[in-house]
Amino acid sequence: MKNVLTQSAILLAGSLILTGSLFAKEKVEVLTVHHFLSPKAPAHTKLLMPWAKKIEEMSKGRIKIEIFPSMTMGGKPNELYKQARNGSADVVWTVAGYTPGVFPRTEVYELPTVHRGSSLATSVAIRENFDLIKDDFKKVKPLLIHTHAGNALHMTDKRVRNVADLKGMKLRTPSRTGAWLIEELGAEPVGMPMPGFPQALSKKAVDGGLIPFEVFPPFKFHQLTEFSAEGANGDRFGTSVFLLLMNKDRFNSLDKNLQDLIEGSFNLDMVKKIGQIWMDVEKPGMKMQVTSKNSEVALYDDKTMNEFNAVGQKVVDRWVKEVSKKGINGAKLVKEARKAITKNSN
Repeated sequence: MKNVLTQSAILLAGSLILTGSLFAKEKVEVLTVHHFLSPKAPAHTKLLMPWAKKIEEMSKGRIKIEIFPSMTMGGKPNELYKQARNGSADVVWTVAGYTPGVFPRTEVYELPTVHRGSSLATSVAIRENFDLIKDDFKKVKPLLIHTHAGNALHMTDKRVRNVADLKGMKLRTPSRTGAWLIEELGAEPVGMPMPGFPQALSKKAVDGGLIPFEVFPPFKFHQLTEFSAEGANGDRFGTSVFLLLMNKDRFNSLDKNLQDLIEGSFNLDMVKKIGQIWMDVEKPGMKMQVTSKNSEVALYDDKTMNEFNAVGQKVVDRWVKEVSKKGINGAKLVKEARKAITKNSN
């Protein structure tokens, strides 16, 4: 009897150890994702929500992702990078231009005449040339770097037929290179994150600004503007670079298989898919503007776009000169970015 009880105790202890081990292996990692747009925005509905579902399924429930839109975890949009760096959020989706000076190499992809109008081409180019910009990301773990289709010009009620028509206007910009472009166009740049732009338009604090059409549905820009313009071939006036960044310590705390899973969720095929999504989400917003009463969407011909591109090249030259003072080969970055974007545009 004594031997039987001893064996039973050993079996029970072994069972408890095994059960505990299984529970340890099934530990659920909860990751918070913070961003500045509404839950109706494409970034939330087309990117972050599907990605969260994919990760949870691929990890068989070992990773759970909680998404907080509209800055509901606190802070301002320009503080999102800091939140990812210090770990107050595990992951953030933000705009590189919201933290000037932090991503000097990555900035090359938002420049006018470098980005032409395809989020697919530019996003893939960034992925292929990541080694050229990797030093911008020493303090965070980059999961995804992509762009939208690019900045079209939108005005409250002014009709802009050429560069000269913009002289003296006040235009919203999402980045410092966008501000440089506006200055070169003879207008006054007003920097502000996207959520503040609708109110600025309604209060006539600005005459217009540079944004893609994708944000028209969630922000109702078709009710606030009457004129939009892009190149006849879809050319835009620069773009914004978006970053999905993770806290490095939080990433390193995960099991290696979970790290690999997260990194693998944004392979080249996924980057291409996201690039195409951002091209597709332009269509509803453009349709809203085209069909809106008293509104016009102008398509600039080659002659007019050449005027804008000549101004854009001045911005590129200024950028190369500035980053070169920091020991960055800006001319090489521009050359390689243009080469990769052209290749992926064919």
